[in-house]
Amino acid sequence: MRSVQDGEPRYDEARVIDTLDGWVWWETSMLAVNPVARYRFVIEVAGLDHEGASYWHLNNGGFFNRDTSDYNDFRVTTANDAPAWSRDAVMYQVFPDRFARSSKAANRTVPEWAISCTWETPVEGTGPDAGRQFYGGDLNGVTEKIDELADLGVDIVYLTPFFPGRSNHRYDASTFHAVDPLLGGDQALIDLVQAAHARGMKVMGDLTSNHTGAAHEWFIRAQSDRNSVEAGYFYFNEDHSDYESWWGVKSLPKLNWASQALREAFVTGEDSVVAHWLKPPFNLDGWRIDVGNMTGRLGAVDLNHEVAALIQARILEINPDALLLGEETSDAGVDVDGFGWQGAMTYSNFTRPLWQWLGDHTARVDFFGTPLPGPNKVSADVVLATHKDLSSAFSWPVRNATMNALNTHDTARAGSVMIPGGPIVAATLSMLLPGIPVVFAGDEFGLLGDRGESSRTPMPWGDPARVVTDLRPAYAALAALRHRSPAVAHGGMRWLMADGDVLAFVRESPLESLLVIAVRAPVEGLDLNALGLGDAADMFQDQIFGTGDVDAADGVSLAGPGAYVWRLPGVSVPAGTPMPTVRELVLD
Repeated sequence: MRSVQDGEPRYDEARVIDTLDGWVWWETSMLAVNPVARYRFVIEVAGLDHEGASYWHLNNGGFFNRDTSDYNDFRVTTANDAPAWSRDAVMYQVFPDRFARSSKAANRTVPEWAISCTWETPVEGTGPDAGRQFYGGDLNGVTEKIDELADLGVDIVYLTPFFPGRSNHRYDASTFHAVDPLLGGDQALIDLVQAAHARGMKVMGDLTSNHTGAAHEWFIRAQSDRNSVEAGYFYFNEDHSDYESWWGVKSLPKLNWASQALREAFVTGEDSVVAHWLKPPFNLDGWRIDVGNMTGRLGAVDLNHEVAALIQARILEINPDALLLGEETSDAGVDVDGFGWQGAMTYSNFTRPLWQWLGDHTARVDFFGTPLPGPNKVSADVVLATHKDLSSAFSWPVRNATMNALNTHDTARAGSVMIPGGPIVAATLSMLLPGIPVVFAGDEFGLLGDRGESSRTPMPWGDPARVVTDLRPAYAALAALRHRSPAVAHGGMRWLMADGDVLAFVRESPLESLLVIAVRAPVEGLDLNALGLGDAADMFQDQIFGTGDVDAADGVSLAGPGAYVWRLPGVSVPAGTPMPTVRELVLD
């Protein structure tokens, strides 16, 4: 084992401790002297005939016959791991204005900034009215539908912002200390959290640490009085006539985290923004931080890690079992180390490569803000290489707490991007790969949208004509599989195949293993013996999920696009190897 201690490589020899079921088990130890201990394995393979020995490096990015950057090494850290409840959880994202409208919403006056819409009004995905269309969904409506979410297998309800603003998305908050009356006010959030907790579910909020709205009480005071404390919360020019904002959008003035007063008001104070909603009577279970990658950054100023660590410390001080996730739109490895954000909402290591593998080449959608007209098609080996490269800087706890999203309120819908049958294949991968699977409200109904604003479609409750594809049974089955599998909650993972139309991996634990095969097209004559899992004939005795037909008469033929899961025996481990604690095990 090659480790890095105080910047210097060190080597510790491994020794064979056992041979079980054809596997040779090696063991070694290293001295961890830094908060982040990086390591890799160096393997010598004897040469053939007159050839010299070859040396291989195995790190979190894969297997290499050359030296590699330390950036890709495995990591053990002293960071606070994400809470245990997140390990087998299923997250459901709610955009409140479009999820469900309770009867109480009828008595609320539509604000001046809004364009009143009925539940059937088509969503405008572009133009000045995209952020102004107002459908009137509220938190009372979410509470009324909580049993539908429970039936789907949801563990975490993630709400996009519930603060008042001047848009339907509410990322332009006018205050951080009240629930928008249009959503039912503070009591509606209290009722929702209580209803979720009564069903064993968690509720997370969405907080913008990078900016406020231009109508925010802090910014109004800052603009009107350059000598106010709040003036230091933002970046004004010398004569106080202009200010920094998110991407130059003046309705979203950027926060200046060099201000100690801001830190107290937002994080450290007794009734700070971060703290207020985690305490009774609200009792939120954590935060997703919007634009986490830009928070505390402006030109040469970079306070990002400092602010993230400050927020984590305050959250865990109030609730040691809370979860903190940060939005990181691109490579999240540099920022998400567990010392700040415990996991990432990112698209780089899962969402984008899955779109490219399962994408319809004729689809014309917003491909994550790139100039491309849609996802370029790639083969399975490119998906795996991308996934490894962009998750290799994560420690194992961070990887398990990072969101696996098919799509979100900021992206096109998978149904508009992917080939027919593709979304449920992607959903299977999101549920069974390490990470927190994310269902954006409407995914279970196959809703469509070519960009983020278009994908924020009102839910088709009681309107079967608006259901594109009813995927609720499949989602519920996958969630149940995830919940009862110790291999998902506590096991490791090993890639077996990434070849053209086939992705295959196994989740392994001493109690059970899961073989997962995803195909984007029909596959015939697949040789499972080549995967190195033992007798292929024994694998087909316990199939626990499948989207199509399986024919094992001559090789293995799988209908596609499709996803298939088999339960396999657990991995035999040497005596004395620590066993994970399984919260609950229901194998049947």
